[in-house]
Amino acid sequence: MSTDKKAFLDVFPVLADEILGELRKHNMPQDAYDWVKNVSTRAGLVRFRIEPWVCFITTFPVVSTSLVVVHYFYTPFGDHLRITAPALLLTLSSSPRPTLAGKLNRGLSVVDTLRILRGDNITDEELFHARILGWTVEWVSSNCPLPRVLFFARETSSHAITRDPIQLQAFFLVADDIMDSSYTRRGQPCWFRKENVGMVAINDGFILESSVYIILKKYFKKTQYYVELLELYHEVTFQTELGQLLDLITAPEDNVDLSRFSPAKHQFIVIFKTAYYSFYLPVALAMLMAGVKNENAYSQARDILIPLGEYFQVQDDYLDCYGAPEVIGKIGTDIQDNKCSWLVNQALVRITPEQRKILDQHYGKKDSKAEAAVKQLYIDIDIESVYKAYEEKSYTEISAMIAKVDESTGVKKEVFTEYMNKIYKRTK
Repeated sequence: MSTDKKAFLDVFPVLADEILGELRKHNMPQDAYDWVKNVSTRAGLVRFRIEPWVCFITTFPVVSTSLVVVHYFYTPFGDHLRITAPALLLTLSSSPRPTLAGKLNRGLSVVDTLRILRGDNITDEELFHARILGWTVEWVSSNCPLPRVLFFARETSSHAITRDPIQLQAFFLVADDIMDSSYTRRGQPCWFRKENVGMVAINDGFILESSVYIILKKYFKKTQYYVELLELYHEVTFQTELGQLLDLITAPEDNVDLSRFSPAKHQFIVIFKTAYYSFYLPVALAMLMAGVKNENAYSQARDILIPLGEYFQVQDDYLDCYGAPEVIGKIGTDIQDNKCSWLVNQALVRITPEQRKILDQHYGKKDSKAEAAVKQLYIDIDIESVYKAYEEKSYTEISAMIAKVDESTGVKKEVFTEYMNKIYKRTK
């Protein structure tokens, strides 16, 4: 694990204690306190340092003769461990190694950007506060990993467990599952589907969101940029909710209607649901911390980062269909899930009437043969070439914008080139 990531992870227990402290301060009855502490299925993934157990995620190859299945959920307010099945035998290709899941790119981008802007003048206190802001970004991010089953290869009967938090779950997803009437997310029952939860999950989502503002007040109230922080979070939250709204009404899983789709709608959804919080928010937070006050600096950042975020999401849409599962870490489901993806929108403006009938018949169906028919249609119209042309055009246009950045406003070109270098032609 990199030093930066370890330092970032080490901040999280401090924030969790702050939230629990708020509950104690209000003298919450024990049952309500325990409820909040165990909002477990809206949690991030946890990496364990286990001795003498070996920990690995289900997608990793394993050789072992004795396994137990454990559900472990880490929440902003505590943890929840439950053994759910006895001995499971696997025979795979290589020995397990402890692994860290969750890239934390959004949160770490706050720290990385501040380092660039402050240079050698950055202090330990500034880094600490940047990590706090990074966690609040992870808190509100809507694309975080959800609880998964972890396997542990047991070597002895004694087991000392310590934990590292990987990523906070977004409050957006609690309401998202309710609005979608979803049953599962990543193979686990949705939180509102749990016994005795139901619509209480809506309030749980509000608690998660409000916790961000508790942390901001605790650590940033006395800063000169506190009001700007609050305004930025409210603005980005509103923008994300607008993107979520259009996504929900455009592509409901149980009502496939491709006439609702269009490249313009896809662009709006991507920009408002993803680009603002994933790309603009982390950089703008670091700029506020660095004392950047020139409005032109923020305009320049927005004008570059929003297209970068759009390009990133188009990459995701492409990789969902064409990425190797062993590389991207998942099997793509956009076609079966009726997603308003870049690929289907590009297909819709290129296909013949006969091909449109094929797409209408098979898109959004929970069937591997239907999915294969859609993929064959993509091959027939050479959607890969369309994507590659888009990628090169985006790279050229964004690079030109970066070259024109006026660094006298307080923002640096390096901030944007770092982003571009990380995502250009990525394969996962």
